[in-house]
Amino acid sequence: MGCFNSTVRKPVPGHENPTILASQTAFSVSEVEALFELFKSISSSVIDDGLINKIFDLFDVKQKGVIDFGDFVRALNVFHPNAPQEDKISFSFKLYDMDGTGFIERQEVKQMLIALLCESELKLADDTIEVILDKTFSEADVDQDGKIDKSEWHNFVTRNPSLLKIMTLPYLRDITTTFPSFVFNSEVEEIAT
Repeated sequence: MGCFNSTVRKPVPGHENPTILASQTAFSVSEVEALFELFKSISSSVIDDGLINKIFDLFDVKQKGVIDFGDFVRALNVFHPNAPQEDKISFSFKLYDMDGTGFIERQEVKQMLIALLCESELKLADDTIEVILDKTFSEADVDQDGKIDKSEWHNFVTRNPSLLKIMTLPYLRDITTTFPSFVFNSEVEEIAT
């Protein structure tokens, strides 16, 4: 008695239907379920980083102050190898536009550059960073108003596709092999497309 019901799992707060999430993103149902395993393992972690608040804000699309599983999957979608290039360009613009003015300003590019260098454990002299900023703005800021608008960013990134390299995480293509524990917890049969 009760054996049949003992296999029924209670829904986890914030967990959304994997089939629906798969239909709204580049991930398959299996990949969404694997992402849930990743989400559970990191959702209680706190990371202290200069960019974490900006990334949190971009992932917290509904501005609830919490990133639930649906937010997590939808936000990671932009990093999937199959995500549209336009989505990557738009997300990267929002990432660089740290103060949300609708423009990327020199100080924002400098802050992002320094963060990326620190993450890579690279150190550049201040004058070298300024040269990079000068070159970036001379190429990207077509109207030379000291800030890069969305159109200028789109054109700049299209001419320099390597800038979007960080917007693609190749392992998301086969997340199920990276986090295989979902196989034992799968709720849905994958539908062949």
